[in-house]
Amino acid sequence: MNRLLLVLEGISMALDAIRSNKVRAALTIAGVAIGVFVVVAMGAVVNGIRASFQQDLEAIGATTFIVQRRGAGLNSCDGTDEKCPDLRNPPLSFSEWEVIKRLPGVENVIGILGGQGNFAYRDSRVDNVGFDAYSPEWPEVDASDIEPGRNFTRAEYDAGQPVVLVNDTLKTQLFGESQPIGKQVMISGRQFTVIGVYHPKAGFLKTLEGKGPDTPRAIIPLQTGVRTLDIWRGGLTLMVRPTKSVTQSEVMDEVMASMRAHRGLKPGNRNTFYLVEQDRIMDTFNQLFGAIFAVGLALSAVALLVGGVGVVAIMMISVTERTREIGVRKALGATAGTIRWQFLVEASTLTSIGALIGLGIGAILAWVIRTNSSIPAELPTSIVATALLASAVTGVAFGMVPAIRASKLDPVEALRYE
Repeated sequence: MNRLLLVLEGISMALDAIRSNKVRAALTIAGVAIGVFVVVAMGAVVNGIRASFQQDLEAIGATTFIVQRRGAGLNSCDGTDEKCPDLRNPPLSFSEWEVIKRLPGVENVIGILGGQGNFAYRDSRVDNVGFDAYSPEWPEVDASDIEPGRNFTRAEYDAGQPVVLVNDTLKTQLFGESQPIGKQVMISGRQFTVIGVYHPKAGFLKTLEGKGPDTPRAIIPLQTGVRTLDIWRGGLTLMVRPTKSVTQSEVMDEVMASMRAHRGLKPGNRNTFYLVEQDRIMDTFNQLFGAIFAVGLALSAVALLVGGVGVVAIMMISVTERTREIGVRKALGATAGTIRWQFLVEASTLTSIGALIGLGIGAILAWVIRTNSSIPAELPTSIVATALLASAVTGVAFGMVPAIRASKLDPVEALRYE
């Protein structure tokens, strides 16, 4: 009960200190609020991006992996660097694609090429539109609904038919509110028939790659892209989906062995291709955003330091102003521990007010991001707890010196203080 009364009294003293030292208190609270806001805002954004990123990977398929020419990740070298060994890797070939398709543990292999072209319909024109050239199985690794219209068939793919699917944004820019199915569009001077409108999910990974719903984009058959639009075959990437009866690692071993055999690589030769599973992509994400979050924590620490210095200044003034009061309390039997506890509660109250303000602003920012973007920014409980704990520790750490000074005042000298 006595502890509770001391806590309430400390809070009351903190509020009195804020009223009597408005500028210093405001600077202290602002410093702590900024520090907490940085932690909370970055935690919410990184957590939201990670959730969106994870959803994109799950849409591809938990066991699906990628075969590509060059490495991926923060530690991989740049293929444009002359010293980078990946520069000497031969592009994936269509014959290697066929070899992987025939492996017993493989259910499907989706080929992917990318390109860019100018799209035109009557008087409407959209330049530099990115498009994906896929094999017919692409909906299995791309969570996109097609409505109205349909995907291209295997027969259309094999024949290299000039058909195209457009996303909502490109459809609106070319056709407005009119029905696009069956209409003829020109892609870099070649005529294509629109057979569908696809609606990509608004994930972080797709947005990062420029494939989000807000970017005009199209999908065409891969064979059509090679034959009609002269897409460079050397950019081929393969997405391999294992059968349900085998594990991902078993199929990856099969693919690696077949690729090495097809390329005539000897046991001592390094791989001239890369297999990238989702765990590795997720590790790359964690490394990148872990580094960004660490920078945010450093900035937060600086702000908390500023707030802590303010706590020391205000508390030292509070000790000076209450010197006579402290003398009276000690004369009436208050112990040094009681005086110290009271001033630590006051310091923690100041930093807690700043923490709550920073937490509130961070929560509002997370809501704005969640409402106006594809990032499901949420405040994880761990981040909230960390922010509040950091503010409390700041109050205790920086309030300790004034609290000790107050507790060591001589009661006789304190009573004489004017």
